[in-house]
Amino acid sequence: MLNALGQAGFPVVPESGRAIIQAQQQQGGRALPWADRQAFARAMLARDSAHYAANDDAEGWVFFDRGIPDIRGYCRVAEIEEPPALDDGITRCRYYPTVFLAPPWPAIYAQDAERRQDFATATTTFEHMRRVYTESGYRTLLLPCCDVAGRRDFVLRALEAGSGTASQQGTGGVPSAGL
Repeated sequence: MLNALGQAGFPVVPESGRAIIQAQQQQGGRALPWADRQAFARAMLARDSAHYAANDDAEGWVFFDRGIPDIRGYCRVAEIEEPPALDDGITRCRYYPTVFLAPPWPAIYAQDAERRQDFATATTTFEHMRRVYTESGYRTLLLPCCDVAGRRDFVLRALEAGSGTASQQGTGGVPSAGL
């Protein structure tokens, strides 16, 4: 869905976790969710903070595949200590008040080289993410289980309803966990 938003002309920021996993695998690094979970969490925080800073003054909507609060959800699922700067990151880097979440959907769920979680773990992760965003003061909207164009249109209609025209108004990022 993030690709569909990009094709519609919106700036998009891909998921940091996948990029980190790919880079670590290429470099033989250990900042991986199955090797050194705390190093992986720190790497995600650094990358997500940099992405936020790079887009903080953007005009219009910027769609983030994941947001900094996702790291708290990851730490809870992984049962690890949070990076020391996470609270500050969640407080300082505020996204649009509404966050779009993609609920687990068995028909499209697939494991790959970066996503090794089984569906049950993905469902648990989703519940943690939903809770973390609510605790962090965001309103969550669940994406419908439909085709990519339908999900894209759902997001754009929700943003238009909340602040005018999605293509012309609004500042700050819109994290969209699990797009």
